[in-house]
Amino acid sequence: MPLYEYVSKEDGSVIELLRSAKDADTPVADPQGKGRTFVRKLSTFASASATGSGTPSGGGCCPCGKNRGSCGSNS
Repeated sequence: MPLYEYVSKEDGSVIELLRSAKDADTPVADPQGKGRTFVRKLSTFASASATGSGTPSGGGCCPCGKNRGSCGSNS
């Protein structure tokens, strides 16, 4: 099941819920019982490479994963 983020309209609090895709936009009960209204937030996804460079390994034109010439290699 996907993990979705929801933000409170009243105070900006963010919660995460595991929900099916068909229930992603159904109303969310306030987990603290304060009567707040939560709406689904657009989430972003990021991944890191095994080298920790921030560039996925195997990307770019150079064996290091960067664009050709950006690491000083002539490959």
